[in-house]
Amino acid sequence: PSGVPVATVAIDGARNAAILAAEILALKYPAIKHAVADHKKDLEKAAEEKSKKLAGLGVEGYLAQKGKQDK
Repeated sequence: PSGVPVATVAIDGARNAAILAAEILALKYPAIKHAVADHKKDLEKAAEEKSKKLAGLGVEGYLAQKGKQDK
């Protein structure tokens, strides 16, 4: 209803729900604010590493490697 803020996350999205909750708490608690900022930096580094790996493998190489891991 109007006036009731709602935040949604995906089914099986517990990690994203936790990040959302931490971001809300970070508005009041500086220690949580710093922890969230550090976590986001770590996520950025991981995404960059994955991007480099994908660029090196190419789409077909990535899918072939992923297929081997799924077995």
